Amino acid sequence: MTKRYKVWVSRPLFAEALARLDQHVTLDAEAIERVHAPEQLRERLAGVDAAIVSLSDRVDAATLAGNGRLRVIANLAVGYNNLDIEALTRAGVLACNTPDVLNETTADYAWALMLAAARRVGAAERWLRAGHWTGAMRFDDWLGVDLHGKTLGILGMGRIGQAVARRASGFDMRVLYHNRSRLPESIERQCAARWVDQATLLRESDHLVLVLPYTPENHHVIGAAELAQMKRGSVLVNIARGGLVDEAALATALVSGQLAAAGLDVYEDEPAVHPALLELEQVVLSPHMGSASADTRRNMAQLAVDNVLAGLGLGSQAGHPPTPINPQVLHARGVLDKA
Repeated sequence: MTKRYKVWVSRPLFAEALARLDQHVTLDAEAIERVHAPEQLRERLAGVDAAIVSLSDRVDAATLAGNGRLRVIANLAVGYNNLDIEALTRAGVLACNTPDVLNETTADYAWALMLAAARRVGAAERWLRAGHWTGAMRFDDWLGVDLHGKTLGILGMGRIGQAVARRASGFDMRVLYHNRSRLPESIERQCAARWVDQATLLRESDHLVLVLPYTPENHHVIGAAELAQMKRGSVLVNIARGGLVDEAALATALVSGQLAAAGLDVYEDEPAVHPALLELEQVVLSPHMGSASADTRRNMAQLAVDNVLAGLGLGSQAGHPPTPINPQVLHARGVLDKA
């Protein structure tokens, strides 16, 4: 009889995704959202062959200590700062993520935040709902910042950054970007974007979108000094990771008018938000929901399931998970051709 693997899903997931897993494995799926303490997470992972986890589930060397059973961790996200990839690789655990399926949806949301922040949508709606619109308004009430004809800056020009850039043509915007490495000329043409150094990007952007991954080197890549270099009255949007921005410095820049507005979907200590930002009408805040469309979240769940099944040697892609982070684990198992 073929061994039936056991899989744990750390958060509620779409029924159709769970049903696919249930066809192949013994499934243990959480029915409610909860934060798993490190000891709880260690105990859960010790009893399964694979798991689907979220960004709030920190899997590191301590979590894996003494675990000789776990084979696959599938992260329900593109980023994987919650995973200690070196520790997982040493333990022979395949790690996977869910890239690409959320590129376009997240790019849409970057524009939603940019428009809402620039045109003061959040503050205006709160004002209206509070019953303050009782008569004629001044002609200069609710003045915002235009997008059309302005300069869009993108810091981090991966696939999501490129998707953000492609949308700028509809607003007749000039697009600048900065990456450590310049993109091929063909991609620059598709995005109608020009590479510049970071100082130029900060100085010339009317709207700056952060789409770069978080690394220790990128911690507070936008701090007080960088905010001071930005064009006065510009708009900052962060859909990447909260640790990229010094939130206290951002609040100061908003109060002083150095920045006109900001749109944030991510925070350094999320779910906590810096209290100074909560007090400001110039910032639009959302709870890390950039990929939250029904279609995209379903696609992310299905990709996580594909990774788990393939990583366990099951299903149509057995042995060849679509999006491995540390494929050397598969090489070590003799699954993939090292060539």
